[in-house]
Amino acid sequence: MNRDQERDAALARAVRLREHGQTVEARERLVALAEQYPQDVEIAYQAAWVHDVLGLEEEAVPFYERSLSGPGLVEEDRHGAFLGLGSTYRVLGRAEQSLRTLRRGLEEFPLDPALQAFLAMALYSTGEGREAVRTLLKVLAATSSDQRVQAYRRAIDHYADDLDGVL
Repeated sequence: MNRDQERDAALARAVRLREHGQTVEARERLVALAEQYPQDVEIAYQAAWVHDVLGLEEEAVPFYERSLSGPGLVEEDRHGAFLGLGSTYRVLGRAEQSLRTLRRGLEEFPLDPALQAFLAMALYSTGEGREAVRTLLKVLAATSSDQRVQAYRRAIDHYADDLDGVL
C-alpha cells in the first residue's frame, strides 16, 4: 500500500468512527493525521468537524482555517467548512470574523440559503438587526415551500427591501 492509499484508508476509518458516534477516538486519529499531513485540506476539514461535534469550537477553528487555505476540498465540504467556521466564530463571540467568513462563502456559493441564514445570525450578533431580518425574509421567500408564503412572496420580497415601507 502506498502513502496515498494509507492516508485514504486511515481517513476513511476516522470518518467512520465519527459517523458511528465514536467521536473521541475519531478526534485522536484525525489530529494525528493532521499532524502527519499538515497541508491536507480534507483531513483538516474532518478534524474541524469532529472538534465541533465534541463542542470543542476553539480547537476546531485552526482546522477549519487550514481546510479553507488551499484547493482540494470537494464543493460540498468546502461549503461545509465555510458554514462550520462562520458558525463557530459566532459561537465564540467573534461575530466580525463570522461575517467575513460567511460572506466569503457566499462569494463562492451565491444565494446559498444555509450560508445566508447563518449570515443573518452573525448580522444580528453585530447589531445589524435590520439587515438580518432582510436577509431572513429573502431566504424565506426564496426557499419556503409553504403555499401561503409563496402566495405572498412578492410582498415579502418587497418588504425585505423596504422594511419601513408600506405596499
